[in-house]
Amino acid sequence: MTLAKGITNATVPMGAVVASNAVHDAFMNGPTGAIEFFHGYTYSSHVLACAASIATLDTYRDEGLFERAAELSPYFEEAAHSLAGLEHVIDVRNLGLVAGIEMAPRPGAPGARAYDVFVACYEAGLLVRVTGDIVAISPPLIISRGQIDELFGTLGEVIKSVQ
Repeated sequence: MTLAKGITNATVPMGAVVASNAVHDAFMNGPTGAIEFFHGYTYSSHVLACAASIATLDTYRDEGLFERAAELSPYFEEAAHSLAGLEHVIDVRNLGLVAGIEMAPRPGAPGARAYDVFVACYEAGLLVRVTGDIVAISPPLIISRGQIDELFGTLGEVIKSVQ
């Protein structure tokens, strides 16, 4: 599995690869006298990125952000799925504090309706992402119930206004 962004709170570029022991050992235990899996090391273990990562992981732990996100997940899920009956919404999916609101594509213009939702949300002070016909919601782990209400309230009003 590869990961990035959240490992340093996106403050300093860093990525990581997570593998099982079996996969790790296959790469690292080659023939005698051979270097382990030969790959670039230009930025491996960069001190600034590692310091940012350690500070971020400490914050996640110290502030209980993962536990907080797990506690808020049912509330977030209910708010996300409240949009399911709106015109042009064909699917709502979520996992934890991440949601995808799938918009019905306009004939001959896939992605256009979701893009219009993106622009109208931005103009209303709400930043969302769009991937094709899907409006993606991924708030910070410090989001409150009131902010969840505001997020989905604004998104719902925008969706109603976009044809």
